[in-house]
Amino acid sequence: MRAVKLVIGLGNPGAAYAWTRHNLGFRVADTLARRWRWRWESAPAAWVAAGVRGGREIVLAKPRTYMNRAGVAARELCARYGVDPAALLVVYDDADLPLGVLRLRERGSAGGHRGVASIIEALGTEGFPRLRLGIRGERRQEVELSDYVLEPFPPEEEHVAGRLVELAAEAVETVLGEGFGAAMQRYSGRTVLDGES
Repeated sequence: MRAVKLVIGLGNPGAAYAWTRHNLGFRVADTLARRWRWRWESAPAAWVAAGVRGGREIVLAKPRTYMNRAGVAARELCARYGVDPAALLVVYDDADLPLGVLRLRERGSAGGHRGVASIIEALGTEGFPRLRLGIRGERRQEVELSDYVLEPFPPEEEHVAGRLVELAAEAVETVLGEGFGAAMQRYSGRTVLDGES
């Protein structure tokens, strides 16, 4: 597969959504921009932060569209930066994975995630790498999925979510620095609870 050049963190724009379960992709992108001291700028369909990592230009992006139209931003970004879908990494929440678990995949279906479904439709392919962050907590069975993902994490889960964002940022750095295979071996299936008693 091609080396990743564009990292898109998924979420919904606006302060009302900032700390919801659905915005973990935004939080990972923000964490990376902060670590690398990159500044966000406004582009037609997304906020972008760009710079050089390991001798290659890398672009971080957060769509300015709402989640179910993330594909509009992904298509515009791929065209603007000349990025093939195989050189894209999409970072997003996954309600099918337990809270605190990371999963990396080179391709696949949307799995019910509307943002990913929008990207698949817009790009015309399922063949782009993705990093999924598990958000399934105790309340998942009590509420509709559409309501669940738009809730903020309760305090006891926010602690785990914050650590998950940091671990995911490390995984992205590994993808960019050592390749997708190395990151998959090191991080896929890991949980922030690994090693805790």
